[in-house]
Amino acid sequence: MYNIVFIGPPGGGKGTQADMVCKDLNIPHISTGEIFRAMMKEGKSELADLVRSYVSKGELVPDEVVVDVLFDRISKDDCQNGYLLDGFPRSLNQAEVLDAKLKNSPLTHVILIDVDEELLFKRLTGRRTAVKSGKIYNIYFNPPKVEGKCDVSGEDLIIRDDDKPETVTNRMKVYKDQTMAAVEYYRAKKVLRVVRGEKNIDVVFAELKEVLKS
Repeated sequence: MYNIVFIGPPGGGKGTQADMVCKDLNIPHISTGEIFRAMMKEGKSELADLVRSYVSKGELVPDEVVVDVLFDRISKDDCQNGYLLDGFPRSLNQAEVLDAKLKNSPLTHVILIDVDEELLFKRLTGRRTAVKSGKIYNIYFNPPKVEGKCDVSGEDLIIRDDDKPETVTNRMKVYKDQTMAAVEYYRAKKVLRVVRGEKNIDVVFAELKEVLKS
């Protein structure tokens, strides 16, 4: 049984590694954002109505409701052998509420994929996107052959709002102010394992597999 949580800063590579781990272990990759989007689109339960009532007013969904939504998802048949929560919990309160809810089937692995802040900033602010071709470049690590142009389509590359320096700085601040408290909570409980995310994707994946064996 693998009940896994991946925590890490924006741009740390959590999503990529989560996809690889879930494929390897044959467990579902669960993110709150995707669950909420699916619920808003087709959910027909009291819980879905409750989520809609908050989102439609532009309000944050309370932690207790988010955990109920997650608990509903991990109760499904495809989670019998485990699951991987990607990007949740994001705060100390969410970590505590999640632990209380999972007391009969606690988390087996809490892994922080940590990356140096300067590298994170380059990974995120260096991203350039080609809307038509869907290709993503990085001016520091994977630049296009012609500056500002897509190699495939020749279209102009754009900077998404998420990748603008002021947005990235804010996301980093939120991570430090809120999510690091959850990291320290798990560290104090002696369940936190740390994997460095600066290395090659395959090297990070190999290290994660070793951690998950223990």
